[in-house]
Amino acid sequence: MPLPSVAKPILMAFSIAFTKPTFQRALVLLAGGILTSGRRTITRVLWTMGELAEGHFTSYHRVFSRAPWSLWKLGRVLAQLLLERVPDEWVVVTIDETVAGHKGKKVYGKGCHHDAVRSTHSHVVWKWGHKWVVLAIVVKFPFARRPWALPALCALYRPEELNRAEGRPHKTPAELARGLMATLLHWFPERKFVFLGDGGYASHDLASFCHRHRRRAALVSRFRGDAALYDPPPKKSSGRGRPRVKGRKRKSPEQVVADASLKKTVVDWYGCTKRVVKLVCDRGHWYRAGRGLVPVEWVFVRDVTGTRRDEYFFCTQPGLFQAPRIVSLYTQRWTIEVTFQEARACLGFETPRQRVANSVLRMAPCLLGLFSVVSLIYHEHLRGKTGKPPLGHRPGYEKLEPTFNDALCEVRRLFWTQTFFQQPCFSKTFKKIPPKMKTTLLGLLCHAV
Repeated sequence: MPLPSVAKPILMAFSIAFTKPTFQRALVLLAGGILTSGRRTITRVLWTMGELAEGHFTSYHRVFSRAPWSLWKLGRVLAQLLLERVPDEWVVVTIDETVAGHKGKKVYGKGCHHDAVRSTHSHVVWKWGHKWVVLAIVVKFPFARRPWALPALCALYRPEELNRAEGRPHKTPAELARGLMATLLHWFPERKFVFLGDGGYASHDLASFCHRHRRRAALVSRFRGDAALYDPPPKKSSGRGRPRVKGRKRKSPEQVVADASLKKTVVDWYGCTKRVVKLVCDRGHWYRAGRGLVPVEWVFVRDVTGTRRDEYFFCTQPGLFQAPRIVSLYTQRWTIEVTFQEARACLGFETPRQRVANSVLRMAPCLLGLFSVVSLIYHEHLRGKTGKPPLGHRPGYEKLEPTFNDALCEVRRLFWTQTFFQQPCFSKTFKKIPPKMKTTLLGLLCHAV
């Protein structure tokens, strides 16, 4: 199958994870996943590809259910491609979880999970489906002001009763995130990472993990105002008895803030804006019984405009980043929420209907990875070009910079013109279409979401 020239180097890099026949079918499914609008079921993808999907349709279903290939190899190749676009010394990586709705009595790994998107502080919404813990690398593309969080690795959170039935130790989302973080550190020993997580990942275990790998890892997350902070343990004096594990107890962050004077400063805020805030910062050693001490630097933030509530943040690398930088780093965590929303709206993240274990464990990670692949192809397509990137022109709606929808439309245009309409049965007819009509038809095909 012919591929667009800018997409071919990126897509061929994933061939090491497949056998040759499976890779050919995977390319057909990938192209169909890009060109298809609406639900991303395999049957709908095959309808879109038509004669390009050679062979029996069941062979494409078996790509996810039975074919021998590894998601870890794909994740490593994808992470390598993303890190090549990040020249910074410290790579910003966001970690979060999302729930993909999936009903049915025989769906593997399904559970009832808290839906953070629909819930509020006073009303909690529960949702049946799969909870995915996602690790995304933050990339700053030259065509956009806002950095994009591109998924690289993800893991399925299995309910405790399923783990017990399969004889597997139960892991919380924070423990799954720690495994993904350890994998990234193991694969790329020459890179340094700053991991960003919300309150669900503000655990002592994750902070301790990053402290053990402090040369190459740091954690920025929310903090508690009543956290137990201590001085480092004093040197052991002569005499009997075991050495102390912690020093003198320090004031909690709430007590420090109550007695301190807040300092005004400007930080990077959500939406690539600037915001005047008041800060107080201090250091201490976070203690948990039986787990030891973790040195942290915490920051209290008060929004001057009053639109945001007061928050505490911490970093496991005291002195590595200044207090305004810690706040600015945490605001970049919101980019992964935008990724989840766009993956649902543009790639049909919740629409597949896989039920068996292999298909469930493979389909959702592939759709999230497709988000990153489309973004990389779009970046390569714009490389070396001058002027403003093409944006969707709609009456009464103007854009200042491209979104993922614009990137998907442009990549669709590449696949329609250089893959689909290059087939012998379409190429002659496509060349006879007048240029204006051709542009109009491609625009309608590419913007059908």
